[in-house]
Amino acid sequence: MLYSIISDDVDNSLPARQQARPAHLERLQMLQNAGRLILAGPSPAIDSDNPGDAGFTGSVVVAEFPSLEDAQKWADADPYVAAGVYQRVVVKPFKQVFPN
Repeated sequence: MLYSIISDDVDNSLPARQQARPAHLERLQMLQNAGRLILAGPSPAIDSDNPGDAGFTGSVVVAEFPSLEDAQKWADADPYVAAGVYQRVVVKPFKQVFPN
């Protein structure tokens, strides 16, 4: 089943994001290589693809996991969690309607 993982950053998260980003991307690449990643990306703090020093306010991941518990465990182990980037992470079942 698909699950959405929606994360909200702490204020001024950019330095911690930059430090933990390689490990964060490595985990996402593993999901993609396994054919389980639907989409992933950050939410810029300003209306720009490249927000520079403004940074980001959170992230969204939609991926396939065997269960909600497995999705939650994966989210809890994110390097951004360990680095203190996220103040809140919500994991929910997700039903894809479009594109089909």
